[in-house]
Amino acid sequence: MINRIIPYADGDDLAASRDFYVEVFGLEVAMDDPVLGLTSPDTPTAQILIPPPGMENPAPRFGIDVGEPAAVDTAHAAAMRRGLRIVYPLTDEPWGVRRFFVEDPSGTVINVLAHLP
Repeated sequence: MINRIIPYADGDDLAASRDFYVEVFGLEVAMDDPVLGLTSPDTPTAQILIPPPGMENPAPRFGIDVGEPAAVDTAHAAAMRRGLRIVYPLTDEPWGVRRFFVEDPSGTVINVLAHLP
Protein backbone atom coordinates (compact mmCIF):
# COMPACT_ATOMS: atom_id res chain seq x y z
CA MET A 1 0.00 0.00 0.00
CA ILE A 2 1.33 3.42 -0.87
CA ASN A 3 0.56 6.12 1.70
CA ARG A 4 1.82 9.01 -0.39
CA ILE A 5 4.22 10.09 -3.08
CA ILE A 6 6.39 12.98 -1.98
CA PRO A 7 7.92 15.38 -4.51
CA TYR A 8 11.37 16.78 -3.82
CA ALA A 9 12.42 20.28 -4.79
CA ASP A 10 15.94 21.60 -5.15
CA GLY A 11 17.24 23.31 -2.03
CA ASP A 12 19.92 25.80 -2.95
CA ASP A 13 18.58 28.30 -0.38
CA LEU A 14 16.44 26.58 2.26
CA ALA A 15 15.42 29.82 3.99
CA ALA A 16 14.22 31.33 0.71
CA SER A 17 12.42 28.09 -0.17
CA ARG A 18 10.74 28.00 3.25
CA ASP A 19 9.56 31.60 2.86
CA PHE A 20 8.31 30.97 -0.70
CA TYR A 21 6.21 27.90 0.12
CA VAL A 22 4.89 29.29 3.41
CA GLU A 23 4.09 32.80 2.19
CA VAL A 24 2.86 32.02 -1.34
CA PHE A 25 1.02 28.72 -0.75
CA GLY A 26 0.33 28.72 2.98
CA LEU A 27 2.21 25.49 3.63
CA GLU A 28 3.44 24.78 7.14
CA VAL A 29 6.90 23.66 8.17
CA ALA A 30 6.62 20.08 9.45
CA MET A 31 10.38 19.49 9.86
CA ASP A 32 13.61 21.21 9.09
CA ASP A 33 16.18 18.52 9.82
CA PRO A 34 17.55 16.62 7.97
CA VAL A 35 15.40 18.12 5.19
CA LEU A 36 12.90 20.95 4.98
CA GLY A 37 9.47 19.32 5.03
CA LEU A 38 6.37 21.37 4.21
CA THR A 39 2.76 20.25 4.46
CA SER A 40 -0.67 21.57 3.66
CA PRO A 41 -2.54 22.56 6.84
CA ASP A 42 -5.75 21.15 5.30
CA THR A 43 -4.31 17.96 3.79
CA PRO A 44 -1.24 16.79 5.75
CA THR A 45 -0.36 14.16 3.14
CA ALA A 46 0.10 16.97 0.58
CA GLN A 47 3.78 17.57 1.12
CA ILE A 48 7.01 18.71 -0.45
CA LEU A 49 10.52 17.95 0.79
CA ILE A 50 13.54 20.12 0.10
CA PRO A 51 16.88 18.49 0.92
CA PRO A 52 19.89 20.75 1.36
CA PRO A 53 22.42 20.76 -1.48
CA GLY A 54 24.69 17.73 -1.49
CA MET A 55 22.77 15.85 1.19
CA GLU A 56 22.57 12.68 -0.88
CA ASN A 57 24.42 11.45 -3.89
CA PRO A 58 22.68 10.48 -6.02
CA ALA A 59 19.77 12.67 -4.99
CA PRO A 60 16.34 11.04 -5.33
CA ARG A 61 13.74 12.93 -7.38
CA PHE A 62 10.80 11.84 -5.20
CA GLY A 63 9.87 9.51 -2.38
CA ILE A 64 7.31 6.76 -2.14
CA ASP A 65 6.03 6.13 1.39
CA VAL A 66 4.96 2.49 1.42
CA GLY A 67 3.43 2.72 4.89
CA GLU A 68 5.21 0.08 6.97
CA PRO A 69 8.89 -0.88 7.37
CA ALA A 70 8.04 -4.44 6.28
CA ALA A 71 6.72 -3.03 2.99
CA VAL A 72 10.10 -1.33 2.45
CA ASP A 73 11.72 -4.75 2.82
CA THR A 74 9.22 -6.26 0.38
CA ALA A 75 9.87 -3.53 -2.21
CA HIS A 76 13.62 -3.91 -1.73
CA ALA A 77 13.40 -7.68 -2.29
CA ALA A 78 11.28 -7.13 -5.44
CA ALA A 79 13.77 -4.59 -6.80
CA MET A 80 16.65 -6.99 -6.13
CA ARG A 81 14.82 -9.88 -7.87
CA ARG A 82 14.31 -7.67 -10.90
CA GLY A 83 17.98 -6.75 -10.96
CA LEU A 84 17.29 -3.06 -10.49
CA ARG A 85 20.12 -0.81 -9.37
CA ILE A 86 19.99 -0.06 -5.64
CA VAL A 87 21.84 3.24 -5.25
CA TYR A 88 21.44 3.61 -1.46
CA PRO A 89 21.27 0.51 0.74
CA LEU A 90 18.40 -0.57 2.94
CA THR A 91 18.91 1.56 6.07
CA ASP A 92 17.16 2.53 9.30
CA GLU A 93 17.88 6.25 9.55
CA PRO A 94 18.39 8.02 12.90
CA TRP A 95 15.51 10.41 12.10
CA GLY A 96 13.02 7.54 12.08
CA VAL A 97 12.58 6.07 8.61
CA ARG A 98 13.55 2.78 6.98
CA ARG A 99 14.48 3.35 3.35
CA PHE A 100 16.51 2.56 0.27
CA PHE A 101 16.99 4.27 -3.08
CA VAL A 102 16.32 2.44 -6.31
CA GLU A 103 16.84 3.55 -9.89
CA ASP A 104 13.83 3.07 -12.16
CA PRO A 105 14.34 1.80 -15.74
CA SER A 106 14.79 5.35 -17.05
CA GLY A 107 17.39 6.28 -14.43
CA THR A 108 15.19 8.23 -12.00
CA VAL A 109 16.29 7.68 -8.39
CA ILE A 110 13.41 6.99 -5.98
CA ASN A 111 13.52 7.02 -2.17
CA VAL A 112 11.36 4.10 -0.95
CA LEU A 113 10.53 4.66 2.71
CA ALA A 114 8.32 4.10 5.74
CA HIS A 115 8.41 5.60 9.20
CA LEU A 116 9.71 3.36 11.96
CA PRO A 117 7.40 2.62 14.90
